[in-house]
Amino acid sequence: MAEIVYVPVDVLYKFMIEAFVAQGVSDEDARICADVLIASDLRGIESHGIGRLKYYYDRIQAGVQFPTAKMEIVKETETTALIDGHHGMGHPTAFRAMKLAMQKAQQYGLGGVAVRNTTHFGIAGYYPLMAAKEGMMGLTVTNARPSIAPTFGAEPMLGTNPIAFAAPSDMAYPFCFDGATSICQRGKVEVAARAGKPVPAGWVISDTGEDMTDAPQILVDMTKDKASLLPLGGAGEAFAGYKGYGLATMVEILSASLSEGAFLKDLFGVAPDGSKRPFMVGHFFLALDIEHFIPLEASKLITGRIMRDLQATPKLPGQERIYVAGEKEFENEKRVRAQGVPVNEGLRKELQTMRDALKITGYEAYF
Repeated sequence: MAEIVYVPVDVLYKFMIEAFVAQGVSDEDARICADVLIASDLRGIESHGIGRLKYYYDRIQAGVQFPTAKMEIVKETETTALIDGHHGMGHPTAFRAMKLAMQKAQQYGLGGVAVRNTTHFGIAGYYPLMAAKEGMMGLTVTNARPSIAPTFGAEPMLGTNPIAFAAPSDMAYPFCFDGATSICQRGKVEVAARAGKPVPAGWVISDTGEDMTDAPQILVDMTKDKASLLPLGGAGEAFAGYKGYGLATMVEILSASLSEGAFLKDLFGVAPDGSKRPFMVGHFFLALDIEHFIPLEASKLITGRIMRDLQATPKLPGQERIYVAGEKEFENEKRVRAQGVPVNEGLRKELQTMRDALKITGYEAYF
């Protein structure tokens, strides 16, 4: 097993800012990008934290994602807006889109913002949590490069297309569900590949329907449309794989049909003639100001009671605890802040590569 070292949160946060700035990202945008990534590590979602930095580095170097771009509001009403991200960094575009949705919700009760021509924005849960911190409910969805095969299909057509929802509660943490509409996201396969581990059977199938478990080979075959992630529920209909497929399609529609954005295979950073072009991802953000419905404290109490009643459900034999969405992440953040972010040997090599290529100094003691 690859050796794990624990790097302080503030060290990785600072390094990510420097790495983004060194590639031409503005200081303000770099801080937003780094904050989204470190939030993922704090919440225990290793697939979308510091481990994704090389992913953005490679895309910027390849010219399919721009370090700077002007976010343009194409159309706006009192409660809605359409934004064109012009292929810039997805995190600051998404951050400002959610802020705009929240501003509209604060005034009118609801705010919906659609975004087109943008790029990967990190963990979807970051953005509805912005709303929850301000006494609102938030919902975020995004499409992504094709990796899920439709039920009975042999080729990836839909992205992992996550759905994230957050609501404030009277507990120490808000309710926050953040999940892909596939059984696993591509990032988990990347984590397994870096750690030299296989993925479980039932996550990925070949173009002939066979289970695949070799993580590095899966990543290679996914680029050739010869490997697909399975939707929630798995292959076929016996365990309701069509529900995950349907949810992924719902996210695709919300991410493209409100913005005239790209969808399915058109999201790729490759033109029909084989030349490289920017990615064209779409997002949708919704904010609901609770005070426009009922008093905030009443809503927080009800949400908290729902969470506590679920936690108090009689447990199966041998089980010690029932969790609600957001609870494990809350506890993980305390642990990671005290212990540091786990970094395996494969990830350390990636960080070293970027450190040296971007001529960043001062981190030799860590990687």
